[in-house]
Amino acid sequence: MFAQAPPTPNYKWFSCISSTVFAALCLLPMFSPAGYAQTPQNRPIKIGVVQRFGTKATDKLTLKALPGDSLTLRYKTPQGIETKTAASVKLEIAPKPLASPLVEERVVLSSHRSFESAEDSANQWRAQGIEVEIAQPLRWQVWAKRDVYNSPLVRRWLLQSLQERGNKTAFLDSKVLKQIPQAFWVLNGFRFNRNELDVTAGKNVIEVLEQTTQEATATEPEKAIQQTRRYGGSLRLQKNAYGTYTLVNEVLTETYLRGVVPHEIGAFSPYAAIVAQTILARTYALRNLRRFAVDNYELCADVNCQVYQGLTEVYPQSDKAIAQTSGLVLTYQNQLVDALYSASSGGVTASFNDVWQGAERPYLRSIVDSPNNIWDLSKQSLSDENNFRRFMTLKTGFNEEKEQTFRWREPASLTAIGGFLKQYLQKKQHPLANFKTVTQVEVVERSPAGRVLKMKVQTDLGPIDIDKDEIRNAFYPPISTLFYLEPIYNPDKTLNGYAFVGGGFGHGVGMSQTGSYNLANLGWNGSQILGFYFPGTQVVPLSDNVTFWRE
Repeated sequence: MFAQAPPTPNYKWFSCISSTVFAALCLLPMFSPAGYAQTPQNRPIKIGVVQRFGTKATDKLTLKALPGDSLTLRYKTPQGIETKTAASVKLEIAPKPLASPLVEERVVLSSHRSFESAEDSANQWRAQGIEVEIAQPLRWQVWAKRDVYNSPLVRRWLLQSLQERGNKTAFLDSKVLKQIPQAFWVLNGFRFNRNELDVTAGKNVIEVLEQTTQEATATEPEKAIQQTRRYGGSLRLQKNAYGTYTLVNEVLTETYLRGVVPHEIGAFSPYAAIVAQTILARTYALRNLRRFAVDNYELCADVNCQVYQGLTEVYPQSDKAIAQTSGLVLTYQNQLVDALYSASSGGVTASFNDVWQGAERPYLRSIVDSPNNIWDLSKQSLSDENNFRRFMTLKTGFNEEKEQTFRWREPASLTAIGGFLKQYLQKKQHPLANFKTVTQVEVVERSPAGRVLKMKVQTDLGPIDIDKDEIRNAFYPPISTLFYLEPIYNPDKTLNGYAFVGGGFGHGVGMSQTGSYNLANLGWNGSQILGFYFPGTQVVPLSDNVTFWRE
């Protein structure tokens, strides 16, 4: 996912772990290619590896056993559970005509770029007495709970009452269906139409060939995609909340990490950075098991959770780190931390509330991403525009100073800015989504760590405010919210657009992955790296005393 650091010396593994957990680690076995055993500390996780199978009628999935192995297929029939064996099975989609049109609708209370903001919004709706659920049809959304607001009359009453109270974010997402996607497969000349299928393999590894079509974007046309992955554990095809299907991989936590760690931190990164990433990835997974409750699985396989590629590409260094930190998690006051990380901080990390709404996390506070004391945020707040611009001129002394994304400058015309903003607002069904021109863009508010908290866009229909993490969805150029704007003028002195001048890549909260490379190369161990980015936390073995998550 991110640029990989060059190979580094093979550190002694115990130098990467704090002394408080050394004794426990001495008793842990090294990783065996045969896999891990299920234990209370190594629970199964359900990951949606193909989240929306059936969005296109041309979608196909081919599941294959390894050479010399076979698949076992289990599915329901009116007579009970049927079991078949095969070397492979191809899943396809056929449109199923409905006897009469079906109205599918839900009340969308709010729409968000991230789960973190969606969850905070859900809590606010619950505080108002409205029962909700969090979903991710594309963007994260908070829905009025469908089995509570389960009739057209009740849904319209709810929407009207919200509008009368001044709410402008809620809308009715309604469509009339004349057909629905139906998954099927052919085996021994017989076609099976089923909404659920469980698949296992004798060797506990299944290969998945996915063939689909990627939607066109503002910068790329529609294109066919074909990719092959290998997954440990079992697979299950099941219906989701959006009328399509999800292929769910159920796999033990430690095996799951084999498909995450090298693809998040880089397989050839400094070993101490890999150790830090491993503990974070384990902590993140266990804390976030609630994300896809609406779809009956727990995590996704992309950047909306953690990048997970199964057993397709595994590496000795990350396998070693997983085995040697088995069961270790990062906690704050006996609770799993919100184990956030991003590619690059741009020289200063963001606090949780710099990016998302919700309760502040004491351990996710802004720090200057440097092993040296080169800037004092308590005395020179980056909320001051002059201080911020001076900070952005600094180029040395930072953990990330050699990285390409440490500092960047991206120009954009008013036309381009307007085009991306319009797409963003249309997805949210914003009342000003049909504006024609953008005349001005400005940063209205900045956090003490320099993150843009609010932007205002002047359009022909009126001003539009964009807040926090939504900024990276609404505008194409900035790859973080650590930036300022430079006007770009035409020869006749009229405004052409703006250059976004900034630093970092991603939300900037928690650990900087590229920053961890430098700390590891300086000799810091994994525990020290985590302590730097998550002050006041502890690396501990997972136990019954550790709370996964608390509302």
